[in-house]
Amino acid sequence: MKRNSKKEQGKTSPKKALSLLLGFFMAVVGIANAQSSIEFWDMVWGPPEYVDTAKALVDQFNAEQSEFKVNYTSVPWANWYQTYVTAIGSGTAPCMSTGAGYQAAQLSDFGAIRPLDDLIDDLTASGDINDFAAGTIEALKYEGHYIALPWQFDIRTLYYRTDRLAEAGLEPPTTWEEFINVAAALNKDGKYGFVLSGGGNGAVHTALTFMINNGGGLFDEAGNLDLRHERTLETLQFYADLVAAGGVHPASAGYSDDEARAAFGQGNAAFILGGPGELARFPEQAQNMAILPPLKGPHGDTGTLLWVNNIMMYNQCNDAEAAKTFMKWWSKNQAPLWSEGHTSSIPVRQSIADIDYVKNNDIVNYILANYIPIGKTTAANVGGVFPALNEIEGDGTLQTLIQEILQGKDLNAAIDNANQKLQSTVKQ
Repeated sequence: MKRNSKKEQGKTSPKKALSLLLGFFMAVVGIANAQSSIEFWDMVWGPPEYVDTAKALVDQFNAEQSEFKVNYTSVPWANWYQTYVTAIGSGTAPCMSTGAGYQAAQLSDFGAIRPLDDLIDDLTASGDINDFAAGTIEALKYEGHYIALPWQFDIRTLYYRTDRLAEAGLEPPTTWEEFINVAAALNKDGKYGFVLSGGGNGAVHTALTFMINNGGGLFDEAGNLDLRHERTLETLQFYADLVAAGGVHPASAGYSDDEARAAFGQGNAAFILGGPGELARFPEQAQNMAILPPLKGPHGDTGTLLWVNNIMMYNQCNDAEAAKTFMKWWSKNQAPLWSEGHTSSIPVRQSIADIDYVKNNDIVNYILANYIPIGKTTAANVGGVFPALNEIEGDGTLQTLIQEILQGKDLNAAIDNANQKLQSTVKQ
């Protein structure tokens, strides 16, 4: 066998050169593909099939185009705020995410959120912006910029046990006064009128719902937070009167959200405040439950608490144009999140509200017709969105206030303490 000379050993054969060139090309393509991959974090907005449906939608988008890839991550609600703050601090934030109603405003103060003014301009130019429910785009404006794109409403409404009222020979209440009287009349034989979760979200949501129902809220028209505003004081006195009349389940102060729901589902309470999918939790009791028409407050006002949940983009995103492309597609193609993912929220796009799955849901359609038009966010009377809203809902002050009212503690002292804490939160 002839041994190659040193000169011949230094040569590269055409075949080997082609192989090296192909390897280099594939490496470049691999780098390019890595650079065009963007991350989308999505909160859990429904039962397990919601996550499966959302993943399938992302897969569909990836299959329809090859310019970049979207990676989907499902994020649980437990410790959600810490999850995002940690990611931002470590430089590992996603390109975009869904999240809590006021999350984009709060994270904007960290410099983490990319404004979407250019995306809104695109939607306006194409006319697609007309598909969004009135006011939802403007509701996500902060310091002169659009900071997120709306995709669904969450809202609070009252539900009642038709069987409990029928057994007692009572008609559904239509006013606050009637609500107190009916709830108190149902307090007998170990069963009660209204139940809420003083140890869960129910305390905060109930307080805000009835404040808005009374034409008030936490803020006045000038943006000042004051629990001693006339309408707010009336609302808190209403709660105290409801408790004093025996209209509230006595375990409410310590109940978790699930415990309050269990009391309602078992018929141990006749009224509960919940979201659009509340009654879907009790399919075996569907014939015994109904949504209560909006109550009229003492001045004839109607209203309820509403959130405009949204999708936001982060400044750490490596490809903002790709993220915008996906965000537009995701917004227009979300119908399966309802029809297959069974999310219990209300779509903000009319085109999705018109699909059969939504149109055939009597509760959702009742809410769309009767509650959405009177819904207001936690910023009621002020409008817009700002970081303090997230803190107000989550810092525990309103929860403690309602717990103290449920326990029959001194109302004035409880209001003064909560007022001081909330004003400190807003000023921070």
